Amino acid sequence: MCGIVGCILKDREAAPILLECVKKLEYRGYDSVGIATSADEMIIKKGQGKIDEVHEKLHLTDLPGYMGIAHVRWATHGLPTKENAHPHTDCRNRIAVVHNGIIENFRELRDQLEAEGHKFTSDTDTEIIPHLIEKYMEEGLNLEKAIQKSTQQIRGSYALAVISVDEPDKIIGVRKESPLIVGKSEGEYFLASDVPAVLKHTNHVIYLDNNEMVILNKDGVTIKNMEGKVIQKEVDVIDWTPDMAEKRGYQHFMLKEIHEQPEAVKNTLMEASDIKEMVRKFPNFKRICFVACGTSYHASMVGKYLFESLLDINTQVELASEFEYVSGSLDQDTLVILISQSGETADTLKALRIANEKSETLAIVNVLGTTATREADHVIYTRAGPEIGVAATKTYVSQLASIYLLAICMAGRNDLLNELVKIPDYMKKTLEKEDQIMDIASRYKDTRDFFFIGRGFSYPTAMEGALKLKEITYIHGEGYAAGELKHGPLALIEDDVPVVAVLPPGKSHDKTLSNLEEVKARGARVIALGSSQDEILVSEANDFIGFDDEISELFSPIIYVVPLQLLAYHISVERGIDPDKPKNLAKCVTVE
Repeated sequence: MCGIVGCILKDREAAPILLECVKKLEYRGYDSVGIATSADEMIIKKGQGKIDEVHEKLHLTDLPGYMGIAHVRWATHGLPTKENAHPHTDCRNRIAVVHNGIIENFRELRDQLEAEGHKFTSDTDTEIIPHLIEKYMEEGLNLEKAIQKSTQQIRGSYALAVISVDEPDKIIGVRKESPLIVGKSEGEYFLASDVPAVLKHTNHVIYLDNNEMVILNKDGVTIKNMEGKVIQKEVDVIDWTPDMAEKRGYQHFMLKEIHEQPEAVKNTLMEASDIKEMVRKFPNFKRICFVACGTSYHASMVGKYLFESLLDINTQVELASEFEYVSGSLDQDTLVILISQSGETADTLKALRIANEKSETLAIVNVLGTTATREADHVIYTRAGPEIGVAATKTYVSQLASIYLLAICMAGRNDLLNELVKIPDYMKKTLEKEDQIMDIASRYKDTRDFFFIGRGFSYPTAMEGALKLKEITYIHGEGYAAGELKHGPLALIEDDVPVVAVLPPGKSHDKTLSNLEEVKARGARVIALGSSQDEILVSEANDFIGFDDEISELFSPIIYVVPLQLLAYHISVERGIDPDKPKNLAKCVTVE
């Protein structure tokens, strides 16, 4: 779960551009940074810590040369140290490599290479790659052939960028199971793990597929398969603007992205006509299976309630990492819906490939042209734009909007479609409650435990609220179906423990209100979300966040989650934590 960048430029030095680009990949999670440029010799600067800290110490932009590679590392093998930071080199410092992924057989290969006399300086799996390339170049192969032969020895996932002093003015990239894109500008060429890295310099992007190699030089870009055959690839034009990835005056990207949610949902709802056309071609599915991870899993849970209630279709939700163990019952009557913001989530892609063997598949994805969009039978694009904060916010509500559109179109419920288009306006009103939520956050910033409860459509909202709190505040939070309290969790409720209760008007309201009374009787402090007209709830809550009475239980998940995102965000800020970069987490999980 690292980020890589490479560039070949015309008449400007690479290091400042590489640093600028790699900073756009901080959201992927990282603990170290490094840059290599190559001219007459390989020059590398790297260090452990935040990019700005390493740059202040090492002056990363001082490296000479018009081409180079850069990396932000999120440790998988070896501690976060300078020695383990990328780029890694061969014995003679003639080859440099940056890598995103995991080499599963690296210990075996390292033992073999050490026996042959190669000297290693790090604990990483990546370092075997430049040594393998060195070995084959010493046998007489050129850089391209040496990389091809090296990857044949490797078992695992990788996106690689490689440079060599012996073949100057060339960068070679290879992709297997980890995302890698090519950016093309006028006479300048880029490699990167993700589009935001290069968006300031070009919006013309080529997405590499598995087992493809790209050769960048001053004359252009050549893409080949791993047998050396040239491949013609389509160039995608990304309609994001560079300032879409900037903070625009907000303190953090996460807050900016929370406030962008009404527009993100509005844009996603513009997919309605395409989804209607897609649905017309569907066979008569007898079962739906959602597959996702993390926040996308909670969106899938909402999908289960929607499909069960609107279409009477048997619907299940599976974690992508568990899917291979429960996929035996798939058949041609099942539609498997896979949800991934990036379209590159490793677990979800593995599940997609399993599902493709037996069932029709549909991917709900935010990024155009990514692996999931190319391999699924059907695609729905969320129109959230780039999301830089690690904790998903606007991509979550856009996923929900896509699921609602799909379910409503499959059910033929135009009346509900008319209600759905009102959601962005309700979200705008909810954002106006931020000052109230800031005040609540200031009172609970030192809390040790939080509990979130809801029933029916509100249960996934409770789960998502708890996840947001855990991700960015490091406070223990748990989301429960409210009826499960008496089956164990009630033992943890004591004086002043905050319980967030999600109670929109609807058939689950009264039973959830009874559960709220149970936690109050044991000393809990209740933060309630519900209709402003709900006088009983207002009187029972210690803190109350009110919504328009006409927001039905059916549509509440898209709107009621917004205050929970804001609550987590402001508690994080109160605790002095950077909510954009939570520890140990990355935006795009590209390893299993």
